[in-house]
Amino acid sequence: MTTDPLPLLEKIQAIAKTGLHYSKDPYDAERYRQLLELASEYYGRLLEAPPQAVREQLLKDLGAVTPKVGSGAAVFDAGGRILLMLRRDNRRWCMPCGLVEVGETPEQCAVREAKEETGLEVRPLELVGVFTRFPMKEYTAFTLVSTVYLCEAVGGELRGSHEDLGLAYWELDEVPVWHGHQEEQARLAHALWRKRRAG
Repeated sequence: MTTDPLPLLEKIQAIAKTGLHYSKDPYDAERYRQLLELASEYYGRLLEAPPQAVREQLLKDLGAVTPKVGSGAAVFDAGGRILLMLRRDNRRWCMPCGLVEVGETPEQCAVREAKEETGLEVRPLELVGVFTRFPMKEYTAFTLVSTVYLCEAVGGELRGSHEDLGLAYWELDEVPVWHGHQEEQARLAHALWRKRRAG
């Protein structure tokens, strides 16, 4: 285990900034402000900078503003149908996916998202590809770079989460409406799945 405190501080400030952005409860917002103050104080000590200056910089993001990074899991059943979730926010079908968290690899993110959103424990088999989605009014206002991993289910029990309106295995040509560019990614994943099965 590393003794470098910067990874811990990075995680704390990421939680604080995310909480401040999404929190609608004033008490929760105050707790996130306190977390940010703590991170600023210790960043200041380590970087030999005034805590207030560090706090202002943290609120603007450290370094250049970069695209969000996401990752998803393409999981197929024995018949080649893909596991999709019906998103609660826009009622479109997508693979289990989400944003990579601080201190997490894209591969770890795909495994975590699959577990959180479907209840399944999955094992990544191969990288399907790296994809870029530019800002779109229909989906997000930021550029997203995402990875998709071909995965196999190795445990768990299929169940939904608060983020979906249902889970189902679909034939690719029968999916009624896809989220974003998920159809393209799913078809590439399916081609890789067929290739691996053919040996």
